[in-house]
Amino acid sequence: MRNNFNINNLVRENVKQLKPYSSARDEFEDFDTADMIFLDANENPFENGVNRYPDPQQMSVKGILAKQKNVKTNQILLGNGSDEVLDLLFRAFCEPKTDNVITLPPTYGMYGVLANINAVENKEVLLSSDFQPQIEKIMEAVNENTKIIFLCSPNNPTGNSFSDESVAYLLKNFNGLVVIDEAYIDFSKKESWINELDEYPNLAITQTLSKAYGLAGIRLGICYASAEVISVLNKIKPPYNVNELTQKRALDRLDNSEKIKFEIESIIAQREDLLKVLLNVNFAKKIYPTEANFILIKVDDANKRYDELIAKGIVIRNRTTQPLCNNCLRLTIGTEIENKKLIAALQSLSA
Repeated sequence: MRNNFNINNLVRENVKQLKPYSSARDEFEDFDTADMIFLDANENPFENGVNRYPDPQQMSVKGILAKQKNVKTNQILLGNGSDEVLDLLFRAFCEPKTDNVITLPPTYGMYGVLANINAVENKEVLLSSDFQPQIEKIMEAVNENTKIIFLCSPNNPTGNSFSDESVAYLLKNFNGLVVIDEAYIDFSKKESWINELDEYPNLAITQTLSKAYGLAGIRLGICYASAEVISVLNKIKPPYNVNELTQKRALDRLDNSEKIKFEIESIIAQREDLLKVLLNVNFAKKIYPTEANFILIKVDDANKRYDELIAKGIVIRNRTTQPLCNNCLRLTIGTEIENKKLIAALQSLSA
């Protein structure tokens, strides 16, 4: 069964009618600009490396990503962090005070924040006890104004991936966008859903250079989707939303695939070592499976253990207030030295 997805039924009416802002550089994207004199954008003409506006379409970065992910550049949108990408999805496809989205707590908190900012109802459908989507309940929550379902896989804060069967069912049976947040996909053995873009026109995938690529400080988020979806997002994105320094740093890092691979493998190895140690921590009541660069554990008293680790100079995340996460702590995988300090602290508290 294939759904009846039609992007024209999804885009907000005002966005359909919108004439996007055309920046000075957009008008010359088809020309060889090497020998041109730019007197069009009211820039300071004295060269210092960043006196000119950046490429508004970030084509150099997109070119590398397109080759690495086996997609076309017109299937990529870059944003000032994944949060901007997610916000653009709300603004393009969700009518304020009319439409709704579905999220699956416990999950990344910005989906709900962005829904509130954009005056869009957030229908929350809890994950199951083993942190999987409850498909029947999700479909029951869908109505004619449901525009987006957000799936975080591997999920934050639980660390697990969602079953392929559940994701495929939603893609085939939901007429809106299914947005899969793959911020942690590089730490998982599962294949990215990017490979299925041509199969599902209602699929959008967000990724980031903040996690596996170690570039949280430059704020670069990515959306992969059909050319039609990306075209809509390009209509409403700010003209120079990704600055020159971010683009240059991203290019340098993306060109160093061996170092990235080494760091990912190191983080995964450290994760597995920490999982073994946690088995002998007597206040750790449950250790959840993880395919991310963090581990969620249930403890006897999350607030107490959090405070004790803070006192030892170690900052973790207390997730006890989140649905299904009572007395749960989230531990990010650090360097080998940092992990040894965490292990020593956990063992001292466990003694």
